[in-house]
Amino acid sequence: MKTPKLIDINLSVENDVAIATLDRDDVRNALTGTAMIEDIISLCNWINSNHEIGAMVITGSGKAFSAGGNIKDMRDRKGDIFGGTPISQQDGYRRGIQLMSQALYKLEVPLIAAVNGPAVGAGLDVICMCDIRFGCQYSSVGETFVNLGLIPGDGGAWFLPRIVGYQRAAEMTFSGRILSADEAKEAGIFLELVPAESLLNRAVELAESYANKPREAIRMSKRLLRAGQRLELSDFLDLCASQQALCQTSPQHNEAVENFFKKS
Repeated sequence: MKTPKLIDINLSVENDVAIATLDRDDVRNALTGTAMIEDIISLCNWINSNHEIGAMVITGSGKAFSAGGNIKDMRDRKGDIFGGTPISQQDGYRRGIQLMSQALYKLEVPLIAAVNGPAVGAGLDVICMCDIRFGCQYSSVGETFVNLGLIPGDGGAWFLPRIVGYQRAAEMTFSGRILSADEAKEAGIFLELVPAESLLNRAVELAESYANKPREAIRMSKRLLRAGQRLELSDFLDLCASQQALCQTSPQHNEAVENFFKKS
């Protein structure tokens, strides 16, 4: 299988699951000032066009999942989003990290985060763009932008309330505080807390179970979960009817039904 050429992400494929490891431990896997953003966009586009991939797991190398933005670059006014005129910085967001947010949101396969350490700022927002999140004893999360006099320019204020509800998202955003792994699980950010040594295996195990399901039904189901957040019920039901008609006339449905009766 031909995989995309990535710079700061280590990609492996096991049993139709893409495992993406943010691989810049030297900067705590910062998204800015690295090739992470471009790598994530390329990876998502590749998966969407490659139906051999049934699910994706994202994790970090070293002690952090991701520190989000590179604060040294903020101080030094480096890069498209920290330097230049207000218009050029706006364009830097729109053509950079915001494209990453859209790419992760539009990823068609189940996306599972194995959060091996702190995920703060844009790092937290990235895991909120995932479908399922596992944490460990070393995980912590924080919507920390306000501490630097900033707002979540990557769309975090859109994603976070959908995960934890408006009130908790407001408290996290206004305070900029760090939540422990236990508190993050209680808030609904983590589905499970897993011992660090088992974290990636647990995420990959679940991803493989999804990859073994009928591939097109999984992709359609994810699109419906997304669409249901923005469509009126009548429009959504029309969409469900058309998608179900595609499923019921597909080889994957016929095969699944035959397998059901063979087992019974």
